[in-house]
Amino acid sequence: MLFDTHVHLNAEQFEEDLKEVIARTKAAGVTNVVVVGFDRPTILRAMELIEEYDFMYASVGWHPVDAIDMTEEDLNWIEELSNHPKVVAIGEMGLDYHWDKSPKEIQKDVFRQQIRLAKKVKLPIVIHNREATADIVEILEEENAAEVGGIMHCFSGSAETAKKCVDMNFYISLGGPVTFKNAKKPKEVAAEIPLNRLLIETDCPYLAPHPYRGKRNEPAYVKLVAEQIAEIKNITLEEVAEATTRNARKIFGIN
Repeated sequence: MLFDTHVHLNAEQFEEDLKEVIARTKAAGVTNVVVVGFDRPTILRAMELIEEYDFMYASVGWHPVDAIDMTEEDLNWIEELSNHPKVVAIGEMGLDYHWDKSPKEIQKDVFRQQIRLAKKVKLPIVIHNREATADIVEILEEENAAEVGGIMHCFSGSAETAKKCVDMNFYISLGGPVTFKNAKKPKEVAAEIPLNRLLIETDCPYLAPHPYRGKRNEPAYVKLVAEQIAEIKNITLEEVAEATTRNARKIFGIN
């Protein structure tokens, strides 16, 4: 039983062969996935997918790179969608200082608005962080995001930062990079963060794990992430699968 907490099966990369991808997902023992929508088109597609497939859930939010495009109407729409029984989180949201499409102050404002919305609708949040750790932690503290908690998606920071996030009621989600030979930080995080605060994900079609690095990622490969964590912690794959699935069901409120 594996739970891939962050997929983009709503991406155009899966338009041609989604049914085959899903067959491989199930064959790999992946019982649930959360499809993440981060703008109008991807949210719409995520909502279609959760209606069609019983093992899929959705997270809906607005990506920091596109923060400049978000309107009040969009935020109200996300709030409406949050009432759907299979919408289990708000996001991905956060800060991305790598790309300069959206000014930092606008990103911060949109991030804060979405945290406040999540607290209003009582759903956890999914955090996107690229080159913005200090500001992310500061905003999470200031907005008391611990009230709803959430997921540090595809966490790439230090074990020290991960522990800070755990203290703020967040789970640490590891993806393909933990399998990369020279990925020191994710391996340290996997070693130091207790199993009851870890989640696994693919972020497919991005960040495929070794030996598929550079190719299109898919949910079936989440097993490779779980195997790497098991190796680092010197426990069985079954223990990692059971714990991370239990954690995912808990944070997303899935019985």
